[in-house]
Amino acid sequence: MSNVGNLEVPRSQARRVWLRSVSALAAASAIGSIAATRPAQAASKSATATADSGKPLFAYVGTYTPNGLGIHRFQVDRSSGKLDALEPLRGVENPSSLLVDPQQRFLFAGSEVKNFNGTTDGSVSAYAIESGTGTLKLINTVDSHGAGPVYLSLHPGGRFLMVANYNSGSVAVFPVSNDGTLGEASSVQQPKAPAGAQHAAEGVPGSFAISDHDGPHAHTIVPSPDGRFAISTDLGVDRTYIWKFDEATGALSPNDPPFVAASAGAGPRHLAFHPNGRYLYEVTEEASTLVCYAYDSAHGTLTQLQSVSTLPDAYQGTSFASELVFSHDGRFIYVANRLHDTIVQFSVAGNGHLQRVGEVPTGGDYPRVIKFDPSGRFMYSLNQRSDHITIFSVDKASGKLRFTGTYVAVGSPSDIAFASA
Repeated sequence: MSNVGNLEVPRSQARRVWLRSVSALAAASAIGSIAATRPAQAASKSATATADSGKPLFAYVGTYTPNGLGIHRFQVDRSSGKLDALEPLRGVENPSSLLVDPQQRFLFAGSEVKNFNGTTDGSVSAYAIESGTGTLKLINTVDSHGAGPVYLSLHPGGRFLMVANYNSGSVAVFPVSNDGTLGEASSVQQPKAPAGAQHAAEGVPGSFAISDHDGPHAHTIVPSPDGRFAISTDLGVDRTYIWKFDEATGALSPNDPPFVAASAGAGPRHLAFHPNGRYLYEVTEEASTLVCYAYDSAHGTLTQLQSVSTLPDAYQGTSFASELVFSHDGRFIYVANRLHDTIVQFSVAGNGHLQRVGEVPTGGDYPRVIKFDPSGRFMYSLNQRSDHITIFSVDKASGKLRFTGTYVAVGSPSDIAFASA
């Protein structure tokens, strides 16, 4: 077990070893807003089409069990962003990562465990989404070919699911049939590398935490926009791996060069391509930095352009950056900070460079994930240790976030996915 503040949680959930006890931060008495500077732009047509769909919109929330009940299901009020609870899908252990396919027919869930069917691996399940009710029906479950799957992504063609297994450090690819069935793994890669530094060289003063720098720990894998490459992060060895992807066979193979190194002990966690496809952004967990890379789509190579802190200049103490998301138009990027418990907003210039705009308190403890609804009008903060979700409205012109005053009770929420069905 790891003791995080005053709450004991399994290592597979907290994945932190604390050198000193950290007092839980008091909840913010007022939820502020983010100031911004750029002019308004319209949301993307695809997002607008989804938002205007006549079908009901459902939200699925993954959790860490047993505090969470499994996969929680809600109907979304499109006008207010509120979540109305429906019957959850119980009996799914630690469904910490969720993903809905672009056609919104299937939901995929990674169970962050190390004991699937008597193995030391985790599992990934496929579910059919029932039209009208959003009810989930299990299609099948497969071995994730590694322990503790924490991140799922779909290849642009929709035929392959990519999985990052945190505890074992492996990444795997699974074919997806037209009916949503997951096939046996088409590729499994297990990089070998020495453990990274215990403390982040670029960390803020007074940090008393050690991330899992004891060996490989894959945290994310995403395909390139054209599908020819895949990029994965490894928190344990401070590397971002670049893979060639064979779209015919679903096979991964190392690119040349095979990785870029992060600063010592930084702990690369999550990453995302800018909507224009020319830049890749990566959040580091222990250093609490947001890193911008120029992406060469012809060769699959990354060149670092900028690294900025996700914390205020005067901040001292422990904090872990967790998630990053883009506004639909790509003008803004948002990052969640755990322990500092804020969402920070950056503007994105035409050359990919970042400018800090401001921050807003999450209104909760330990925001593991932040995500927009399909319309981009609302943002959801999944506050893992305070067992709730907080909802923010988004000013499309400025990117400003404002707390709506709505809390949604969910035990240990870890991910959220949306589907119109």
